[in-house]
Amino acid sequence: MQLRFGLLFALSVLSLSGCSMIGINNGSLDYKNTKAQKALEYPENTLVRPATPLYPAPTVEGLALQHAPNLENKRGNRFALPRPEQTQANTQTPLNESNELGRPQLVKDGNGNPLIKIDGKSATIWQYTLATMNSLNHPLVNANKNGTDATFKVADQTYVVKLTSVGTSNNIAVFNADGSFADPEKSADLLAQIYQNWPA
Repeated sequence: MQLRFGLLFALSVLSLSGCSMIGINNGSLDYKNTKAQKALEYPENTLVRPATPLYPAPTVEGLALQHAPNLENKRGNRFALPRPEQTQANTQTPLNESNELGRPQLVKDGNGNPLIKIDGKSATIWQYTLATMNSLNHPLVNANKNGTDATFKVADQTYVVKLTSVGTSNNIAVFNADGSFADPEKSADLLAQIYQNWPA
């Protein structure tokens, strides 16, 4: 019974350790023994289309072969993939994980609608946006619960100021109450006021 158990255990250890431990050649280095072959020859006076190789083999200089990396395992019987290079861990904290904010930038989208672009944490940017609108004495009519858009009264007209985020990049845009983009001139004027009075 013990002999049977020992034999079964030894076979399972060998099968789990794999063939590489035993040193069996799996043919993965056979490409090194290939030889150049002559071009295909046809009998004389036969009409054939010219044979052009789909994947022509590149010509490699002898010096390049001498300095090529050795991709064999320690026993020299298997192809060994090179280990990935160690990279230094990024020690910088991304903007969206810190309270740092980039400087606001007045930009335009592809349709010519004015925007303010700011990098940083979207919750902090939205707080600064509300504070700036308050300092400009534009009364808040309605604030959305999701904290990304709010309706303001600006010069007897209602506008929706909306914050959209993609990663650490945030855009502030001005919309009409019906959801369409506000008039570019009026929108640019309001965004310029926000830009000039930005508290950060």
